[in-house]
Amino acid sequence: RRTRGERGDRGERRDRADQRAADPGDGQGRQQGRGDSRSDGRPDNRDNRDNRGDRGDRGDGRADNRPDNRTDGKGGDQQGDDARGRRGRFRERNRRGRDRFDSNEPVIGEDDVLIPIAGILDILDNYAFVRTSGYLPGSNDVYVSLAQIRRNGLRKGDVITGAVRQPRDGERREKFNALVRLDTVNGMDPEQARQRPDFNKLTPLYPQERLRLETEPNVLTTRIIDLVSPIGKGQRGLIVSPPKAGKTMVLQAIANAITRNNPECHLMVVLVDERPEEVTDMQRSVKGEVIHSTFDRPAEDHTTVAELAIERAKRLVELGHDVVVLLDSITRLGRAYNLAAPASGRILSGGVDSTALYPPKRFFGAARNIENGGSLTILATALVETGSKMDEVIFEEFKGTGNMELKLNRSLADKRIFPAVDVDASGTRKEEILMAKEELSIVWKLRRVLHALDMQQALELLLEKMKETKSNAEFLLQVQKTTVSSDRD
Repeated sequence: RRTRGERGDRGERRDRADQRAADPGDGQGRQQGRGDSRSDGRPDNRDNRDNRGDRGDRGDGRADNRPDNRTDGKGGDQQGDDARGRRGRFRERNRRGRDRFDSNEPVIGEDDVLIPIAGILDILDNYAFVRTSGYLPGSNDVYVSLAQIRRNGLRKGDVITGAVRQPRDGERREKFNALVRLDTVNGMDPEQARQRPDFNKLTPLYPQERLRLETEPNVLTTRIIDLVSPIGKGQRGLIVSPPKAGKTMVLQAIANAITRNNPECHLMVVLVDERPEEVTDMQRSVKGEVIHSTFDRPAEDHTTVAELAIERAKRLVELGHDVVVLLDSITRLGRAYNLAAPASGRILSGGVDSTALYPPKRFFGAARNIENGGSLTILATALVETGSKMDEVIFEEFKGTGNMELKLNRSLADKRIFPAVDVDASGTRKEEILMAKEELSIVWKLRRVLHALDMQQALELLLEKMKETKSNAEFLLQVQKTTVSSDRD
């Protein structure tokens, strides 16, 4: 056993209590014989410690300023204190500086110089930034407190303008300047922007208004798309393509047709994990907003760009605008989420994490036609026949989610037959809503004629007949005359 000095006073008192419980008479006599001093000669101050509550200070003469002993009601939660007066676990902790970013607003002095800023708001877990140099984080981003976001009803993807305070001479420069004044939100007054509807509460419908893609007589890609898989405002379409089948050229043709025939639509081209030269080509050939993250960047940048782009599109739809998003490609976006998302422990075939496919589904599922409002059209490319099991799993997850599908064929592209469209496998759900009744009946007759032929022969015949006409209307009239004459024969 340890000696009394090793065990301390507490252990000594515990031993005496055990002895008194075993022999009360002996313990009482020993207590009376001990007197007011310890056996080791030190004075016994236990009575002083027990009575110090009457004096209102500590045993060592210091004032007791603990919050749980205050009488002004500003202390901790007294209901959680136990019988000995010790503080309970549900006490109030008012530590200095804990909520300074949420409660204290930046103060603007008379001699402060304000610098105007503008950018897209990116809200993260516990903080937010205004991206001033695009959709990716930059060195000139502006910090926005969560209190400002809650007070002004800001949402991720808002385009805001405001001002930051220029640091004074000799003042320590912060890594990011803080927003001190909010001027506009999506071009509106902040109070007016608070009244806008929520995107998730809007009613989705099937596409009602058609997006005409036909432009020039010699641009056969858009003319064929108008016939075999028409696109409407609010369409959720997949362009299924093997490698080197011409999907990038199809996207460029669709983008140019939308900017020409539908200038009221806001076009956004999102390139994820793409080659840098294709990004440059798309920027120079498309008259729209090109948002990109090349393949030499980390997977986190791919997911950040895609999420902020789709949130920006949602904010425009809430204001009643028609937005068209062209994504290349949703397969690579799924790969990026598979790399960036934390592992859940459940792996599907092909090495795909079970939780990695939900974010790209949320991206693709945002496409909808809003009742009495705007629309969000998303056309995304999906890679097939790449030899990767992961790409097959990702494509199968998105196969039934779209309401329009345009399929490209590799064998046609190898024979340099462009656009390499598989007419039989391409189509649009509820196409009778987008097409007139007479046009629909002629297109169905055309499909029956092409279905009887081989895929290559059908496409070559279709392209040959379309080159002889200057528009789809003229081509359909020719098809109608041909089918009528053949029926008479």
